Amino acid sequence: MNRRPQAYLFISFISLAVVTGCAHPKQTSTLSPSSPTMTTSNSQLEISSTNANGESPSEVEEKDSSFDEFEEEFKDDLIPVADPLEPWNRLMYHFNDKLYFWFFKPLARGYKFVVPEFARNGVNNFFRNLYTPIRFTNSLLQGKGTDAGNEFASFFVNSTWGILGFGAPAQSKLKIELSDEDLGQTFGAYGIGNGFYIVWPIIGPSTLRDTVGSVGDRFLNPVSYLDSTEASIAISFYDRLNETSFRIGEYEAIKAAAINPYEAIRNGYIQFRNAKIAE
Repeated sequence: MNRRPQAYLFISFISLAVVTGCAHPKQTSTLSPSSPTMTTSNSQLEISSTNANGESPSEVEEKDSSFDEFEEEFKDDLIPVADPLEPWNRLMYHFNDKLYFWFFKPLARGYKFVVPEFARNGVNNFFRNLYTPIRFTNSLLQGKGTDAGNEFASFFVNSTWGILGFGAPAQSKLKIELSDEDLGQTFGAYGIGNGFYIVWPIIGPSTLRDTVGSVGDRFLNPVSYLDSTEASIAISFYDRLNETSFRIGEYEAIKAAAINPYEAIRNGYIQFRNAKIAE
């Protein structure tokens, strides 16, 4: 099971460079060459040709050109992945949206109210330590030897000194940094593209590549080897509930800031995954 935040949240920050002109604009006039008013100086003509904001035609043209370039780049970012299953994806998006607000959020808020933060942090540490095989193996597959070594050292320290991983002395005391690798990222590092975008019920946003990767990661997930399927599902559900208790409000903020939440989540997810692959 690929353990990623389900809110994914990723809103792109947009900056626009203002280009300044250095050449005077070429003046045009509907007056005939013999008209006496053609004797007006270039500076006077330039002043009279400015717009309401005091900008000359060249400045307006250059700003328009800069904006056009920005707009084209922004359009490219709007749909960064093929979305041939959009009707299905939108249906699943609305299903997951209602599931979050009607069921998961109230449950997570109740859980957060009952369980103190230090206990929830301990649970979070335990699951992060438990999923070490996923990160360790994918670090090796990507040739990240240092990251793989950090994963092994962290697992040993946290499983012993940290008492089965409920504590994280490898991070708090030894300052060992962990990576966040999965098979989907490994495929991406090998040059395999996203494929197409797909939204799964309960699981949330994904792509064809990441979906295949998550299936492969299940073979590295110790929870998958429990004898009881029900127990495996219950443990995975509890892990997600505990993680959601730390993230209440993030999804709501994304929805509130987005004109089109579906597209914002789709684009944010793809940009987030591409950034993880590029690390």
